[in-house]
Amino acid sequence: MGLFSRNKKEEKACCCGSCTPEAMARAEADKTASGVKVLGSGCAKCNALEQATREALTELGMETTIDHVTDFAQIAAYGVMTTPALVVDGKVVSYGKVLKKDEVKALIQKVRG
Repeated sequence: MGLFSRNKKEEKACCCGSCTPEAMARAEADKTASGVKVLGSGCAKCNALEQATREALTELGMETTIDHVTDFAQIAAYGVMTTPALVVDGKVVSYGKVLKKDEVKALIQKVRG
């Protein structure tokens, strides 16, 4: 009988099945880089978080570049399932909501303080 002898599918590198091992390796390497990143598809909420982060960095007097990561393989490498997310020096400090400028300032100070 052929009920139990079905061919097993190969396991994919990620949950979505479209990520290549090279993309996952690049995403893992990017996680260790210092800096500030906004993770998200580029929607209005992601852009609002990026703007609040820019304002917070300006008030703190930090000249840090903000990277807006839209590649889902890289976002998944951080373990983030809900965007927008904020990453400071490789550590996810917030996800799933748009932070206000003062909230972003507090999180940056906590991580870098």
